[in-house]
Amino acid sequence: MFDISIIGAGVVGGMIARELTKYGLKVCILEKENDVAMGATKANSAIVHAGFDAAEGSLKAILNVKGSQMMPTVAKELGVKYENNGSLVIGFNKADEEIIKSLFERGTNNGVKGLEVLNKSGLKEKEPNISSNATCALWAPTGAIICPYELAMAAIGNAMDNGAELKLNFCVTSIEKNDNGYLIKSDNDAIESKWVINAAGVYADKIAKLVGDDSFEIHPRKGEYILLDRECAGLVKHTVFRTPNKMGKGILVSPTVDNNILLGPTSTDEEDKENTATTQVGFDKIIKESLEDIEK
Repeated sequence: MFDISIIGAGVVGGMIARELTKYGLKVCILEKENDVAMGATKANSAIVHAGFDAAEGSLKAILNVKGSQMMPTVAKELGVKYENNGSLVIGFNKADEEIIKSLFERGTNNGVKGLEVLNKSGLKEKEPNISSNATCALWAPTGAIICPYELAMAAIGNAMDNGAELKLNFCVTSIEKNDNGYLIKSDNDAIESKWVINAAGVYADKIAKLVGDDSFEIHPRKGEYILLDRECAGLVKHTVFRTPNKMGKGILVSPTVDNNILLGPTSTDEEDKENTATTQVGFDKIIKESLEDIEK
């Protein structure tokens, strides 16, 4: 019998497990794949966001800013590569300038430290290779980059050092309430747990339905990336965003903690939660929009 079972061995499940094992609880992490960090954790922008874009007063805003402040210590404790490189949201016209001003106000109200609105010359000073068509930017010095899958692996390893058990290839098929708590089954195994935490990523809706919660559905949005060779290191020093729109933050250009340059992502709605295929259409979009941002 476990005190707590966590379904999902991504970065969220891993960090939850690490925290809970501090208190001597008997914790089990259940993962349907044959390794940890195999879902969205393995392939994302690797950005530690400053917290200026979340709605004012929202839980997301509160946790984003707090998480950004905590991340340097967490990364140091876990031995994970982390770089406080700062981020820029660039604008090309008057409409973008208004959005940037609103992001500055929102971020300030959210408690993000050090935000500045830069003019064209201030932006060029920060990023010499930025497009000459860019007219302004929001500068967020607390923005950072990290390796998300290394963070998940280190957190889960730390939790296991603290006594947590990891069960791989455990695809949850049913969750039954009983007198002791819950009986959680896969096709080949079963465990009992007093409490269950759903950290199943894009499958969180499926897990919720196993206990009768059909209050939400997850419709994933796929992002494609291009990773440049290390010979392109130095093309940008900071994480460069465009002004956001309803589909997200758009194509970004960012260094990685391993001295590559990351371009992307695209943003397309998907019904198939397993569809991680890349496309030439996606790559063409990334290249086109990245070249609009960077001159070199």
